[in-house]
Amino acid sequence: MTLLSLRQVHKNFGETAIIRGVDLNIEAGERHAIIGPNGAGKSTLFHLISGLHHVSSGEIRFKGEEIQDKPPYEISRLGMARSFQVTNIFARLNVFENIRCALLWPEGLRYSFWHLLGRQDPLNEKTLAVLEQIGLADKMHYPAGELAYAQQRALELGIAIASGAEMILLDEPVAGMSHSEAEQAVDLIRRVTQDKTLIMVEHDMNIVFEVADRISVLVYGEIIASDTPAAIRANPKVQEAYLGEVVSGA
Repeated sequence: MTLLSLRQVHKNFGETAIIRGVDLNIEAGERHAIIGPNGAGKSTLFHLISGLHHVSSGEIRFKGEEIQDKPPYEISRLGMARSFQVTNIFARLNVFENIRCALLWPEGLRYSFWHLLGRQDPLNEKTLAVLEQIGLADKMHYPAGELAYAQQRALELGIAIASGAEMILLDEPVAGMSHSEAEQAVDLIRRVTQDKTLIMVEHDMNIVFEVADRISVLVYGEIIASDTPAAIRANPKVQEAYLGEVVSGA
């Protein structure tokens, strides 16, 4: 089943065309990577999908519903969550509170000011379960802003999972990490996105080819190829436009 579809999506900033007629289908349950050189429009495409930017023209459908004119919070409530290149967490709240906040809406508490969260045992149990899943249960009382960078990224992923999202968008999830941290992050991504749909922008080609079921290559705002990792490795246009020696030497 197609979970997300883009049809002739364009985005202009003034007279500058950034996204130029993107067509893309993301199937439910697949792990899809979007790659391309710097300035190709990858983050802009994420902004369009998640509602931070409006399209100049074209259509975006999520679960069959048009979302190109919806604000981010409405898209999130449909079952989509995303991370950013810069970690986006509540730095002054502790780790436990960050996850618990993400659970409020899916657990039906929402804007209920008369509920004392400390007494919401099912909510707190689910919060702890998410923390155990992402490996931060022992850091539950730490201020989120004091976590190591890789742990903040794990917390951000936990927030996405806690929201109940069916589709998760990760924008450069291992950028700035050491090799060992990146390996741990990839293992975490694999585990927590099982049975979910993942779209990932990432520059580390080893991770892309290791994680993705399908890869789309974006160059100057256009998708020049969308196929399996093996087919992308062998695609001469992709090698010429982006991967070059990384592919030919793989």
